[in-house]
Amino acid sequence: MSCLSLDFNNLKTFISEKDLEAIYPKVFSCHEMLENGQGLGSDFLGWKKPGLSKAVLAEINEVAKSVRELCQVFIVIGIGGSYIGSQAGITFLKPSFLNQLYKEGLPEIYFCGQNISSDYHSDLLDLVEKYDVCLNVISKSGTTTEPAIAFRLFKKLIEKKYGVDGAKDRIVVTTNSNKGTLNTLAKEQGYQKFIIPDDVGGRFSVLSPVGLLPMAVAGIDIGKLLAGACKGEELYSQPSLVENNAYHYAAYRYLLYQKGLITEILASFQPSLHHFAEWWKQLVGESEGKNQKGIFPASVEFTTDLHSLGQWIQEGKRNIFETFLLIKNSNRELKIPASQNDSDGLNYLAGKTLDHVNKKAYEATALAHKEGGVPNLSITIKDRSPESLGQLFYFFEKAVVMTSYLNDVNPFDQPGVELYKKNMFKLLNKPGN
Repeated sequence: MSCLSLDFNNLKTFISEKDLEAIYPKVFSCHEMLENGQGLGSDFLGWKKPGLSKAVLAEINEVAKSVRELCQVFIVIGIGGSYIGSQAGITFLKPSFLNQLYKEGLPEIYFCGQNISSDYHSDLLDLVEKYDVCLNVISKSGTTTEPAIAFRLFKKLIEKKYGVDGAKDRIVVTTNSNKGTLNTLAKEQGYQKFIIPDDVGGRFSVLSPVGLLPMAVAGIDIGKLLAGACKGEELYSQPSLVENNAYHYAAYRYLLYQKGLITEILASFQPSLHHFAEWWKQLVGESEGKNQKGIFPASVEFTTDLHSLGQWIQEGKRNIFETFLLIKNSNRELKIPASQNDSDGLNYLAGKTLDHVNKKAYEATALAHKEGGVPNLSITIKDRSPESLGQLFYFFEKAVVMTSYLNDVNPFDQPGVELYKKNMFKLLNKPGN
C-alpha cells in the first residue's frame, strides 16, 4: 500500500484528459529508455535500485552506534546532495528542536561546508569546542572548495583535541570508491570510509551512505527508510500514468510547462518539510535546468508565507503552478483551549486541533489560488515515518527524471555549475587557472 496519495482535481480546468492522452506515447518511450539504460546520462542510474546489502547496512548502523558513544556533537560536512538529503530526513523524522531536546545517546547534529561564511563556521567552532566531537566529511573528489575548507577547519579542531591518532576514530569519510583526495587520506590516516557509488550523482545520493549515515547517527531506522524507497521502486515502475503516480505527476508538470507555466512552487504547511523542500529544489534545479529549458523550483512555507508571498501568488504574473506537499497525520495532537472572556474571538475554535485549522487553511488556499488562475495539485504523505519518507524521496527522483526526459535533457549532469567555479578559481589565483 502506498504511503502517498495525489489529488489532481485542481488541474482539470487547466489540463484536459486529451492533453494527457496525447503524450502517452512519449511517456512510454521515455520509460523504455530509462528502464533499458538507453537514455541520456544512463551511466548514473544506480539510484533506481535503492536497497543496500545487509553487510553495508549493518556497517552503517555499527559506525553510527560507535559515533553516538564517542561524541556529544556530530558534524556533517558537505554541500549540495552531500548534505541536504540527510538534513531533510532528520528535520522530517525528528522533533523540531532536536539539538535542544537532550536525549541520552543521541548527539547534537550540525551541518557545515555548505557555505563559505566566516561567521557561520567561527560560530560553529566556538559552539562545539567544549564538547566531544565526531565528523563525517562527504565529497566524491575531496577537493570541492566549500566542504574542503570546512574539513580543514574541523580536522584541525579534532586533531588539537584528541591528537592525530585519536582523530582517526572520530572522522568518517564518505567518498569515491578508489580515487580522489579523501580516498587517499582515508587510507593514509586510517579513517572509516563509506563509498559513494560511482553510478549515483550527488542529488540522487540520499538513499546511499551519503544520506544514510547521518540519519542513522540521529537514531533513524534507515532499514525502514530503504524499505519505503523499495516500495516506491515497486509502485513507480509501470509505464501507465494511471498506475504510476510519479509519471502522472511528471506528465502534468511537463504539460503545464508547455503552456508557459515555468515555475513550480512547492508549498508545505509543516516546518518539518523545510529541508525536504531544499532537497527538492536541488533535485529539480540541477536535473532539469539545461539547454535553456526546465521548470524553475521555488518553495514556500504556509501559513507563514501567505502573509508575505501570498499576494504575489494570488495576483502576480500567471507563469506559476503549485504543488502542495501535505502530511496526513502529525506525530502529536494539540487542541486549542477555551478562553473565559474570548477577547480574541477564537472560542469558536476551542476544542479543535491545530491540524484541523491547518487543513482548512490548506483547503482555502488551494481554492483561492485555483480561482486566481494558479493550477495546483496535492501530494499527501501518510505520516512522518521512515517508510513514508523513503517512498517520498524515490517518488520525486523518478518523477524528475521522467520530466527531464520528456524535455529531452540529461537529468544527471550539471555543466552549468562549473562556470562559477572556474571564475572563482581564476579570481583567487588558483595555480593552473
